[in-house]
Amino acid sequence: MNAGVWQAPGRVNLIGEHTDYNDGLVAPFALPLTVVAEGRRREDGVLSLGSDGAEPGRRTVDLRVDDLAPGHGPRGWTDYPAGVLWALREAGHRIGGAQLRFTSTLPQGAGLSSSAALGVVTALALSELYGLDPAPDLPELARIARRAENAYAGAPTGIMDQMASACCTEGHVLALDTRDLSLRQIPFDPAAHGLALLLVDTRVTHAHSTGAYGRRRAGCEAAAAALGVPALRDVGPDELPAALARLADPEQRRLVRHVVTENHRVERVTSALLTGDVHAVGPVLTEGHVSLRDDFRVSCPELDLVVSAALAAGALGARMTGGGFGGSAIVLTRAAAAGAVAAAVRRAFAEASLTEPVVRAADPAGGARRIS
Repeated sequence: MNAGVWQAPGRVNLIGEHTDYNDGLVAPFALPLTVVAEGRRREDGVLSLGSDGAEPGRRTVDLRVDDLAPGHGPRGWTDYPAGVLWALREAGHRIGGAQLRFTSTLPQGAGLSSSAALGVVTALALSELYGLDPAPDLPELARIARRAENAYAGAPTGIMDQMASACCTEGHVLALDTRDLSLRQIPFDPAAHGLALLLVDTRVTHAHSTGAYGRRRAGCEAAAAALGVPALRDVGPDELPAALARLADPEQRRLVRHVVTENHRVERVTSALLTGDVHAVGPVLTEGHVSLRDDFRVSCPELDLVVSAALAAGALGARMTGGGFGGSAIVLTRAAAAGAVAAAVRRAFAEASLTEPVVRAADPAGGARRIS
């Protein structure tokens, strides 16, 4: 194949935040918002990357494939697709040059995994352009995209975002065990239960490569080492009180409490969905937000305002979604009240003299695929 067009979606994480790099449980779903890559092979050893959404002067960047290496070359958005080509070659795949042009309907910095979608769509495009044999499956492409993001772009993310972008199916939540990458597609149709899930972009941008995210991850790893377990996934809910008593560092205690209780919240939400009790998901979302705000400390005033305003307007539950420090929140509400809840959130932002948030329906969509 010499040319084609591919797309990969962003994601919303229904529940399971900051658990993926702790070998934990997550439950994301894909959005209809996507990154599209139009590409063709090049035989001159050049990777040409273009994006209309990039800064002027950096919308087209040409890189020598043989020169690609972490820390070498221009920094910025091109690290993600360049890192994917590097990671594929590091994995032993024979890949040369390519011309890729990207367009996106995903807002950057909104906590919807635009960077993961960029990596996954690049991995899919390059694997098909070069007809890799054996062809990497979708989980392997997710792992390649994650390695690019970690080692090349310097963002210490877990595997959830890439797996969601690659593997989600329409109308389902992806119940994923990030330790062994086992997964289940669980039907998720709030409308069938008279409900609606709203996605609220606070328009406060965030970035995974900033230090605060990395410090949380390092703190979790230090806490696991102090407890003598491979990862915080290995601490069960019943073991939590004893584990907390063994930790002298109050920050480590907060991090552990969030991760352990969040894994349990994923189990509660997936059980509720499997039994059709979607209404029961609402309070668990709110519990998760409180934990992210008070224990993991990755919320911000704008995210907290979305949650408080939505709950005051009668929502069943709400929480920040994504890595935090800005980005988006989700709100589960009765469908008949969705308009009033959205209006209440917008009004709260206006009264606080904040930029008006973007509120849209969050409908589970399909994962990465070729479109032409």
